[in-house]
Amino acid sequence: MNPAWPDTISPQAQQAVAAMNASPAPDMSSIQLEQMRAMIEAMQHHMAQPQLERYRVTVENAEMGGVPVRIFTPPGGPSLAAGSKVLLNLHGGGFKLDSGSMTENIAMAALAKLPVVAALYRLAPEHPFPAAVDDALAVYRELLATRDAGQIGLYGTSAGAGLSAQLIARLLAESLPTPRAMGFFSGAADVARDGHSESYLPPLPTGSVVESLSTYCGDTPRRDPLLSPIFGDLGAFPPTLVLTSTRDQMMSQSALFHRALLRAGVEAELIVFEALPHAFWAYIELPETDEAFAHMAAFFTRHMK
Repeated sequence: MNPAWPDTISPQAQQAVAAMNASPAPDMSSIQLEQMRAMIEAMQHHMAQPQLERYRVTVENAEMGGVPVRIFTPPGGPSLAAGSKVLLNLHGGGFKLDSGSMTENIAMAALAKLPVVAALYRLAPEHPFPAAVDDALAVYRELLATRDAGQIGLYGTSAGAGLSAQLIARLLAESLPTPRAMGFFSGAADVARDGHSESYLPPLPTGSVVESLSTYCGDTPRRDPLLSPIFGDLGAFPPTLVLTSTRDQMMSQSALFHRALLRAGVEAELIVFEALPHAFWAYIELPETDEAFAHMAAFFTRHMK
């Protein structure tokens, strides 16, 4: 029996998973990093067009705290004005690429009815840790200058999930107020150890967590709580939604972080989707994608009333 496309997922998802399983993994070895970044950026804009038409969200390129950002404004919703509620997104892409600053945020802005600011933080290997955290902090500080921390929600997918947790750890280390809530979607808060789900699923194009993040971690010890927040005190973390799926290489990492939050007394919720790949909501149009974004938006709506 082939478990790759169970009937517990939508027909569209069954077709998508079957097509992905049938396609050979792309050979990344001959593609330069700058070429890959340009390809992913073009793919993002292509995949974003149906989302923009569906949700009628407007996108503006700007700068905040000296960091380039993308601002997503929902139709008829509040703009990014002083004192308004806002969501801060830290995109995925293994800290080497921007693989989601468009596709992670259009549906979120529309469904949460809030503006979203996506920080285009500096990338590795040119800029190892803590450059990305520094950039995320700079954008957060600018948002914080005109609103209360309780009016800010924070979320990220994949590398952006880990970066979101790193930002919270940094805020606590500097005695700064934390956002009202955090979305930790298919990520790792531990860059010192691979999760078990990585051992029995096909590797991501970037490899395992430990392998792929060497240029991002640089000379920082892997168990430094500012780099791997799971090794620090999580007790002051904000309410957190953790979202993953059973064919997600980061499933173990997501589940481990969720349990660590619970042990620390943090309000944390875990949602696991059936049979779908890593961060599927950011690049596959499925009924489950709609459901995932609906869960994310409802979480922030509930916590940021």
